[in-house]
Formats: sequence, structure tokens, C-alpha cells
Amino acid sequence: MKLAILNKEGKKIKEIQTKLFEEPIREDIIRKVVEAERIWHPYSTKLYAGMNRSASGKVRHKRHSWKSDRGRGMSRIPKKAFWRRGTQFSWEGAIVPSTRGGRRAHPPKLAVNLKKINKKEYKKALLSTLTYISSLDEIKKKYASLKDKEINIKMPLILDNEILSLKAKEFIESLKKIFNGLNDVIIQKKTVRAGKGKMRGRKYKKNAGLLFVIGKNEKIKFKGIGIIKSDELTVSDLAENGARITAFSENAVQELENFLFSKKDKTNENVRYKKENKIQKKSKENFERIGVSKFSKKNFAKFPSEIGFMQSSPKINKGVKN
Repeated sequence: MKLAILNKEGKKIKEIQTKLFEEPIREDIIRKVVEAERIWHPYSTKLYAGMNRSASGKVRHKRHSWKSDRGRGMSRIPKKAFWRRGTQFSWEGAIVPSTRGGRRAHPPKLAVNLKKINKKEYKKALLSTLTYISSLDEIKKKYASLKDKEINIKMPLILDNEILSLKAKEFIESLKKIFNGLNDVIIQKKTVRAGKGKMRGRKYKKNAGLLFVIGKNEKIKFKGIGIIKSDELTVSDLAENGARITAFSENAVQELENFLFSKKDKTNENVRYKKENKIQKKSKENFERIGVSKFSKKNFAKFPSEIGFMQSSPKINKGVKN
């Protein structure tokens, strides 16, 4: 597949031959990988929540007996005694889910069931995502403001390495020339959120904006767009909630092609899965924060073949403390 490389004015200067954007679109695999890449925060109730009451076993279940609940028109549930006058007791139900302050019926059990992604499946998903973001029809589905607009741009966009040497103001102006008519979408805008979210620590919100993929040795820092290196690129960055508008530098395309189509290279793979290692580390920190401190090799997948996501295991519940 031949693709044009554009300069800072949006004009074609040369062509490049690549196989990155020829994979058939598989939305099912894309969704599966996006779900697996999410950072899950494990949560559950306390071990004895709703059960630390002196109610169970304190009421006799026998007729014509002292301190019995039989023959009084009372439900047969654990009860806690608040006061007594001779053989008369004031009870209130406790512990069971139907009572006030009782335990939950089926609370979350802490075990997080994360999906395992094989290495070949992940590569296929990444190739499929690159084709997915190069489809104008899929891009229009994500951005409601582009639904009725005519887009005169051929996706995917590959920019010359010269654009990285521009200053911030010149860089933004160059992007506006290249993405003619899409300025409202590609530049991030910060607005005040509507509703009660303003009082809950999320006063402002902003759109995603353009994602610019650069080479792993290239350095660039501009406000208003998202920038990510080719060795840290994941499926979620490109297609978490639909096809995101994305541009690539010339070096980034070559590095992605080398990674996805070259022979096996362990050093290259270790660099490529660096971001997945961070995700796994974040999940482990979340577990340790709530009291799970012991991890076995069975609980966590190996790297990079299983992308560092924890498998569900009943042994995790043993690490929970009060």
C-alpha cells in the first residue's frame, strides 16, 4: 500500500510503501484487547461487614421455653436483644441481608477476572486497529460533529520528520492547514463541565484531540494534542471509544513496520510491552493498598506473552484482612 508523506504545508513530497494499514478490520478483537488493557481497581466488602453482631445463636428455637421466639409471631432470623423485663425481650433482627445493617447478599469477592491476550492475537489487534483508524466512516461514527461534514483528507496521515523541528505556534498552524475543516476536533479544548460534577473534583473536561505517533527516539512536547511514542502505542490509545483521528511521523511508521513484520527479536518485544508492564504494576499497587500483599506466579501472567494481566484465582481472598 502506497501512502503519501506530507510536509508542514500539507503538500505531498514523496511516497512510502507499507503493509501496516492492509489488515481486515476485526472489531471483536479490538474490543477484547481494549477491555484487557484497562486498569481495574479491585474492590470488595470487609471480611465481617454486617456480621460483627452478638445476635446469632442467642435466641432459643424451642416452644414453651425462656428466651424463645416460638409462638410469638416473630420471624425466625438471628436477633439481637436490646432490653428484657423478666421473660419479655426487645429484639431486633441482625446479620442476615434482609435486616437493617446486615451483610450484603452477594457482595463482590475481590477477585478480578481480567482477560488474557496472546502475543499473536495482540499483534493482529494492533494491525486491525491501524486499518480501523484509517477509515473515514469509522471516524465519523466517533465524532458527532463530523457526521454530516465532507472530509477531503486521505487517511492515514503520515507527516515528514521536518514538522517535529517547528515551534509550538508554527506546529499548530501547520496542523490546521493539513486538517482543513477539522480544527474543532484535532485541538483539545478545556470547558466547564455541566451538572454536579463541578462539585466532585472534576470541574473541567476536554476533548481527546489529535493523537500524534512519533518515533521512540524523537522528542516533542506541544499542548493541545496527544503525543505518544511508537514503542508505547497500544490498541486503547487508538480505538478505546471508536476510531480516533491519528497522524504518524515517518519514523514511527518504519518502527511499527519493523516491530510487526520483522523476525522475532526479544529485545524489541521487551521494549514494546513496556506500557503493559506499567499497567500490571498499577494493578498490583491497587491490590496492596487494600490489603492483598502476597502474589504467586499463578495469579499473575508472564511477560510479555500474556501482556501482564492478572488471572482470577480464589487464593487472592486469603490475603484480605479486616
